[in-house]
Amino acid sequence: MKKGNWLPILLVLVGFVIGRFIGSYFSGSFLNYGQSFGLSSPIVLDLGFFVLTFGLTINITIASVIGVVIALVVYRFIR
Repeated sequence: MKKGNWLPILLVLVGFVIGRFIGSYFSGSFLNYGQSFGLSSPIVLDLGFFVLTFGLTINITIASVIGVVIALVVYRFIR
């Protein structure tokens, strides 16, 4: 990846975080409607001397999508 390609990825991640904060602030509204993707329970690999736990869950809500859109608009203005 080029050096300039990290900024949009960082802004999208910041947009998800800001959207999550917006969704938690308006907890009873439609902004928290969404879908979770990933593993429902983590996978554990126990080798006796070394234990690895794998797990990933992604929760996409309307508020997080709004946060990503805002982040992409900001990127367009600073680019």
